[in-house]
Amino acid sequence: MNRVDYENVKMLLSEAQIQNKILELAEVLNKEYQNEEVCLIGILKGSIMFMTELAKRLRMPLTMEFVRLSSYGSNTNSSGKVDALNMSLLDLNDKNIIIAEDIIDSGYTAKFIVDYINNNYNPKSFKFCALLNKKARREVDIEADYYCFEVDNKFIVGYGLDYDGYYRNLPYIGYIEETGK
Repeated sequence: MNRVDYENVKMLLSEAQIQNKILELAEVLNKEYQNEEVCLIGILKGSIMFMTELAKRLRMPLTMEFVRLSSYGSNTNSSGKVDALNMSLLDLNDKNIIIAEDIIDSGYTAKFIVDYINNNYNPKSFKFCALLNKKARREVDIEADYYCFEVDNKFIVGYGLDYDGYYRNLPYIGYIEETGK
């Protein structure tokens, strides 16, 4: 993949399908936490659309934090090394924490943030939510507490997910066929 071509993105999940699943997840979390305070932490940049839509549907006292992590750079495969580009978080001790992530594929980023919070804080509760779960690519032992969709081993873009910074703005989730293999 070396050219940005929005016309060659094949739709995998429509905007309506995504919205319905996020609503279902929000209802589960609303029941689980009811009126307890929650800190929702988004992993930038990919989770922004998922986190925003989820947050709009949560009905409990809510604060929001963001961290910026990366294991891809400009590649289509994880480097296996997570770069913590911005990890300044408020005190999360005795807080209900929900991580919002766009996709768990290799698992390096998810494991990094889970380990970071577990090693640096003593949360009241801690859940990991992902919009997409790509188990076929898992390289480390990590699972989401909740996820909206399981996806095949395709290069996914749209709805916050990117290739080299592009495609995040698509209102649906699609995939790009990799050529030249």
